[in-house]
Amino acid sequence: MNTLEAFNQALFLTINATTSTPHWQIDIASFIADYVIYVIPLMLAALWLSGIRNNRATALRACSVVLLALGFNQIIGHVWLHPRPFMIGLGHTFIEHAPDSSFPSDHGTVFACVALTLLLAGTRWYGELTLAAGLAVAWARVFVGVHYPLDMAGAVAIACVAYGVVTPLWSLVGEAVTDGIIALYRKLLAWPIARGWLVQ
Repeated sequence: MNTLEAFNQALFLTINATTSTPHWQIDIASFIADYVIYVIPLMLAALWLSGIRNNRATALRACSVVLLALGFNQIIGHVWLHPRPFMIGLGHTFIEHAPDSSFPSDHGTVFACVALTLLLAGTRWYGELTLAAGLAVAWARVFVGVHYPLDMAGAVAIACVAYGVVTPLWSLVGEAVTDGIIALYRKLLAWPIARGWLVQ
């Protein structure tokens, strides 16, 4: 076992819950690990429904970064299978998960992509909230035993790469993409928009 992997496993064991951990802590961590991810679509929907063009462009850009990063994750997972802790009998696992590659974390990647995009776009409040939620999810998924700490570090690295790839492309086509999606939104949801149920 190389030094980095030994460090990764040792750090995992210091964070991972045990059979003596209070049930309420495991329940809270399990909830965070499984459900706080839904903050992301709610956050992006709130940006879109603000009706502010810059917010809508930022939300679409964040989605683009997320999709590209998750694509990278799929490639990495197929090229290099890094077993999750429970696949090698390490530590304790408190939620069910498919026995697929642990590196990098998809949950961590989504949060890192959105937080990075929002913060660099100047959408500070939303970005900071996403970052705080992402840190909680990263901790929780290690605590309940489905990820290693370095899976989360890898997620941040992948998010940075995806952001770096999307940024020059977005500068070329972002305005057109934003205009097109706004036009489609206004066409498909014309009825509730006309009644004031949704912003235009």
